[in-house]
Amino acid sequence: MIGVDIGGANLKVVDEAGAHIHYCPLWKETPIREILQEYSSADNAAVVMSGELADCFASKQDGIEFIFTAVRDVFPHAIFYGTDGQFHTTPVSDLAAANWLVMADVLRDRYPDAVLVDMGSTTTDIIPLNAWDTLKGQTDFTRLKSGLLVYYGLLRTPVSSLIREVCLDGSHVRVSTEYFACAGDAHVLTGLITPEMYTTAPPDSCSPSWDHCLRRMARMVCADVAEVGTEHVLYIAQAYVHEEQACITQAVRSVMEQYGCRRILAVGVGSGLLSSWLDAHDLNRDMGSLSDAMPAWAVREAGLRTV
Repeated sequence: MIGVDIGGANLKVVDEAGAHIHYCPLWKETPIREILQEYSSADNAAVVMSGELADCFASKQDGIEFIFTAVRDVFPHAIFYGTDGQFHTTPVSDLAAANWLVMADVLRDRYPDAVLVDMGSTTTDIIPLNAWDTLKGQTDFTRLKSGLLVYYGLLRTPVSSLIREVCLDGSHVRVSTEYFACAGDAHVLTGLITPEMYTTAPPDSCSPSWDHCLRRMARMVCADVAEVGTEHVLYIAQAYVHEEQACITQAVRSVMEQYGCRRILAVGVGSGLLSSWLDAHDLNRDMGSLSDAMPAWAVREAGLRTV
């Protein structure tokens, strides 16, 4: 059995060989079948999703049915994990955004005193592992309301979603709200990730190189790099990271206090960032690359329990 996590930007597969991450932007193209065909020799697939929220779908239910059908075309007997903590064989509404819950399902007995923080390319999930009954049935909407979901990630978050102005040469300069630069640009420019870790498409569809990140970040104040200077462009990136760290740290501390959690586990592509900001245990150390595809690993583990 393989585990499959279908998000809006990435499709992740875990099999006996390890984790495999495929860039699969549902709002632009839908190569779900083609990607899964590479793994069609597997006996079956256990699947979890969050890509139903992509704005190419008129509703979440439309997204669920599209993803369900695409998977079933390759794996006719695939099982799908839902926010009720159960597997399903029909495209029920419970399938929407259950990828975070399956991680809690598999890890809650191992780490009952911990909060699991999963930073992906787009969002950060904050999951108290001692609150299973509270977690079941939660949607993205209810998690946003309760602080269990923060819509900031390692790569795709627009810079203007966190900073409205920057101080350059003593002047307060408002930033553009265009999607000129994103978190991936800021993290490369501040040395928090390498260009090789910038695995999603940049806003201008150019490369994740330092120079291109710098150029995109300068556009946040409607300028070229030569116009404002490299130092000021780097300051914009640093301002974004400062706000991002404060927001995520505050959200995690609030959940820990509310649920009485005593330690933090970090997973996802941003686990290294989280472990340095939050004094968290990076599960990458224990699981290697599987940590970058934790929901796919978890849904496979949960699926194997049903066999």
